[in-house]
Amino acid sequence: MPSRTSSTPDSETGDVPTGIGDAGGPADTAHDAAWFEALVRAHATAVHRFVVRRAGREEAEDLAADVLTIAWRRRADVPDGAELPWLYRTAGFVVANHRRKSRPIPVADVPDEVDSDDPAVRAVQEERVREVLGALSARDREVLLLNAWEGLTGDGLAQVLGIGRGGADAALSRARARLREVWAAAEA
Repeated sequence: MPSRTSSTPDSETGDVPTGIGDAGGPADTAHDAAWFEALVRAHATAVHRFVVRRAGREEAEDLAADVLTIAWRRRADVPDGAELPWLYRTAGFVVANHRRKSRPIPVADVPDEVDSDDPAVRAVQEERVREVLGALSARDREVLLLNAWEGLTGDGLAQVLGIGRGGADAALSRARARLREVWAAAEA
């Protein structure tokens, strides 16, 4: 297998390098270029949507590409069978790092353009839903959106949140209860 010192896709050809990764050790043979291409085909759209919902459309492509680049560099760390939760957790870190760079991010703004494949984006355009979600804590909002938008429950939700399964189930239950309370107060 040819080797390279960089493990990011080639900027001119888009080819994913093989061989030695950033850490200088041998590449994981189970997570080779074919594995990465399958990962991208299976999950790139979900990662992009995850980032759009949290950082806005303007930055989404670059941030989603950063997530996939990290997945390539850290491919030995990506758990088989739990790739998407790992990508979501990594995307959360990438978005947080992006925010810390003090770039203005339209987190409160919902895009005017509706993605016809994504009913979750259409639902958030309703002002009342936006207000109720805005009244929740950031943690409750994140737990609810991971469940509602990304379809995560149980172990997947726990992995993205970086907590145990029981903690994730409890966090989701508490967030749902708070959502019901805020929704009822908004109706009154």
